[in-house]
Amino acid sequence: MRKCKILLVFVVFGLTATISAQDNWEVLFNGKDLKNFNQLNGNAKYEIKNNELIGTSKLNTPNSFMATKKKYGDFILEFEVFVENGLNSGVQFRSISSPSIMKGRVHGYQCEIETSSRKWSGGIYDEARNGWLYPLSRNNKGQNAFVPGQWNHYRIEAIGSIIRTWVNNVQCANLIDETTAEGFIAFQVHGIGDKSLEGKTVRWRNINIQTIDLKESMKPVDVDVPEISYLDNQLTVNEQRTGWRFLWDGKSTKGWRGAKQDNFPSKGWEMKDGVLTVLSSGGEESNNGGDIVTTDSFSDFELSIDFKITEGANSGVKYFVDSELNKGKGSAIGLEFQVLDDEKHPDAKKGKNGNRTVGSLYDLIRAESTSSSRGKNFKGVGDWNNARIVVKGGKVEHWLNQVKVVEFDRFSQMFKALVEKSKYENWENFGRLPQGLILLQDHGDEVSFKNIKIREF
Repeated sequence: MRKCKILLVFVVFGLTATISAQDNWEVLFNGKDLKNFNQLNGNAKYEIKNNELIGTSKLNTPNSFMATKKKYGDFILEFEVFVENGLNSGVQFRSISSPSIMKGRVHGYQCEIETSSRKWSGGIYDEARNGWLYPLSRNNKGQNAFVPGQWNHYRIEAIGSIIRTWVNNVQCANLIDETTAEGFIAFQVHGIGDKSLEGKTVRWRNINIQTIDLKESMKPVDVDVPEISYLDNQLTVNEQRTGWRFLWDGKSTKGWRGAKQDNFPSKGWEMKDGVLTVLSSGGEESNNGGDIVTTDSFSDFELSIDFKITEGANSGVKYFVDSELNKGKGSAIGLEFQVLDDEKHPDAKKGKNGNRTVGSLYDLIRAESTSSSRGKNFKGVGDWNNARIVVKGGKVEHWLNQVKVVEFDRFSQMFKALVEKSKYENWENFGRLPQGLILLQDHGDEVSFKNIKIREF
């Protein structure tokens, strides 16, 4: 009899703890009406059945959003979603719709919901603004979290600059970004142009939000999920812990010099507001300030550089550079992550099969997406893009805006054969140096760089 009483005490205690843990949650959608919501942009149909919010796709209407009237800054949001195969959807947060901006078009963060083969559900897209901030191309576990054809549970944590997502309790995104601190939450029915998708539905239920005591409720971070930061000229705590450092301090010439001189160029380069810009000089290669290189050499490393090109511009990020080679005209010699306006610069049509386009291993391997059928994840001329280069031994990868576009082994026979058929065939041991400098190229066009950071392995 005493054992039964003890068991009862534990059951009651457990129940009390569960109720207490739920006290901070609020119902965002009551399952009965939409009095706390407004529909924005498109006119897809929204209705309520069986306590579910149901959106039905409609042909030739823009993206539709059922948006909260209330704005939210820091929060934890949980919901379940069921989306029919073929549809793309998402949940907006910290989003904005203003008549003075794009005629009221909804823009802001979106947690992806999709059924496509690329498997980026749970990633973070910046709707009508900056495009993909956190695709799942670097998170294999996250790619397999969403299960088509069933209800899926989502969790979004947005606390300060930290934005993290989980799908079915698997962490998908680990984003650091400060673009927007507050905005509405909205449930999207994506616009469609394919008649076969008309009438398909996306359904949401059990939509709850927490806005107080958030830090105590944050889930542990999966150490295998990479953190992607968009903070300007500052390292996150995690980046510092994992060995990242800035190659350029955002304000001085420290750590850099001209590729063919002992000092930093006296002209042709500008440093302003944390941005390093090579100035236009009519498109002539290394004829103004000239290339700049690091004073340190690197072997195994991960390099991240944000770049912004002007219309028709050409530049590049080179690595394994030996500045003693090619003391004459032109650029210093090394492997190159091509930086180019593919549409307007003629170099995109030269070389072989596109191996001089943006993201390519210049003149050797064409950049192409390995995780999406929608092409390279280039954000456009005049927008900031990210170049990521990873070198471990002979293995090298190029990533454009977090999507892998090139991979090769610089010690392989295949690489050697490529070099022998390129403009580098006469440079002995090209691309195979044990270590080398990192270079930013002056190709005579205006191109800007920022957030130049590296970690060594």
